[in-house]
Amino acid sequence: MSTNLAISLKRVNKVYHEGETIAGVAVVESSSEVRHEGLSLTMEGSVNLQISTKNVGIFEAFSNSIKPINLLNTSIELAPPGKIPPGTTEIPFEMPLRARGAVSPGYPGLLETYHGVFVNIMYVLKCCMKRSFLNKPLNASCQFFVQCKPPVRCEITPASIRAGAGGGGARASMPHFQVYAEIDSTIRVDECSVPVKSIELQLVRVETCGCAEGYSRDGEWSIELQLVRVETDGEWSIELQLVRVETCGCAEGYSRDEFELNVAVIFEDDYLVTENFPILLLRSK
Repeated sequence: MSTNLAISLKRVNKVYHEGETIAGVAVVESSSEVRHEGLSLTMEGSVNLQISTKNVGIFEAFSNSIKPINLLNTSIELAPPGKIPPGTTEIPFEMPLRARGAVSPGYPGLLETYHGVFVNIMYVLKCCMKRSFLNKPLNASCQFFVQCKPPVRCEITPASIRAGAGGGGARASMPHFQVYAEIDSTIRVDECSVPVKSIELQLVRVETCGCAEGYSRDGEWSIELQLVRVETDGEWSIELQLVRVETCGCAEGYSRDEFELNVAVIFEDDYLVTENFPILLLRSK
């Protein structure tokens, strides 16, 4: 006699936003009648941290203090003790996706699903069928994804260039220009006194992991895009192929996942203007 337990969500892409309801069914397949001591469903969310191997020596004194951060832990009963008939049985469920009611110090609330090198933010549904002491419980799990809204916008002009990018003298010699970008969507040159040869974008992810005793910071991932033969008053669609679970996430106080957009504008005479934008990377609607 074999019995299988699985979780199936109604939403095919398994992507949810805070405040929505996660709906689906627990599926029990058995060749004969199954006696059980109850079915339960648990929704869990956590942040797991891993120290960079390049900084092991720095963290030896406190690595044991870095523990998973619990974001979400909610349980419901799907079925009381009883019997399940042979064949396939679907038990429907609905669970609201929301942060814990009582927010404690250090609790960051719900964060975006994120799979990084040193930081992982995961949300999982776990179903358990308890059985008699002679039989092991049956368990099934299903990962789902939490996302935020909406897109990020930025603008670069001679006035916005920081002094560190060339100083006041360098800013005075720059041509007049105005570049606007909506990440995930478009980049636009509103005006420029000289022709623009190209615009280069580089999206960099920087992971910081640690605690009060010290941090490890690594910029280990980037995506680059180049636009050539850019004309004034032109608008171009840009598309950066981002891996869904590798581009967002933050657990303030324990880790920090930062994103920086490096913009390089190259004019016809090869004059180069660069600017770095620390950004909060969000997904468009």
